Amino acid sequence: MKLSLLSLLIGSAAAFAPSPSARTSIATNAAIDDLKSIAEKSNPVLKFYDPLELSTTTIWGNTNDATIAFLRHSEIKHGRVAMAAFVGYIVQSNGIHFPWPIALDGTPFPYAAGSPPEQWDALSPAARWQIILFIGFLEWYSEAAGTHYMRGGVPGAYPRFTDGGIIPHPVPLNLFDPFGFSKNKSAESKANGLIKELNNGRLAMIGILGFISEQRVEGSVPLLKGIVSHYDGETMAPFA
Repeated sequence: MKLSLLSLLIGSAAAFAPSPSARTSIATNAAIDDLKSIAEKSNPVLKFYDPLELSTTTIWGNTNDATIAFLRHSEIKHGRVAMAAFVGYIVQSNGIHFPWPIALDGTPFPYAAGSPPEQWDALSPAARWQIILFIGFLEWYSEAAGTHYMRGGVPGAYPRFTDGGIIPHPVPLNLFDPFGFSKNKSAESKANGLIKELNNGRLAMIGILGFISEQRVEGSVPLLKGIVSHYDGETMAPFA
């Protein structure tokens, strides 16, 4: 959540503005040029904008290039999560759900509990842990497999399950592009797809935060007043 808000505040996690600061010399020209290019394509009006001077800073003792890669990867990942959350919120709000149990203990989907946050509250602890641990596995695998995005890898690229090496048994499909629809696309097509994904992810972050904000504080998002129901629970405490 905090990283999502940070991404929104800087306007472009992949696009930072140049600063007259002496720290600019830390970043390579290639990294800055890449940021400028992505920024201008994703937002031709705002372009290269960095009020927090993140393009020239470092975190956790890493290089400037690694820091930029971390911020770019963070925005892409949070955008993907937000897109899934936004679509999932709408689907669940309309009573659409899987017909089979969602936990090993046979827990059915609690679609009748109300809004998506209330549906989460209605899940058994076992079902919640099952979801959280699966997401934790995906996060662990993204950090442990392949070339790390802060060490020369590509920000936003999720390691392939089918490459093997870490998982001790075969996995027939990958998380990203499981059916191989995009593997033969040109580099230009993939670059355009990244720009679309960035913009859709940014909008989705605003959208899902808008849903949750209006549910917790009625009237905070005027356009959603009366559309989403009030929620008395605690969105930041998954086991409350």
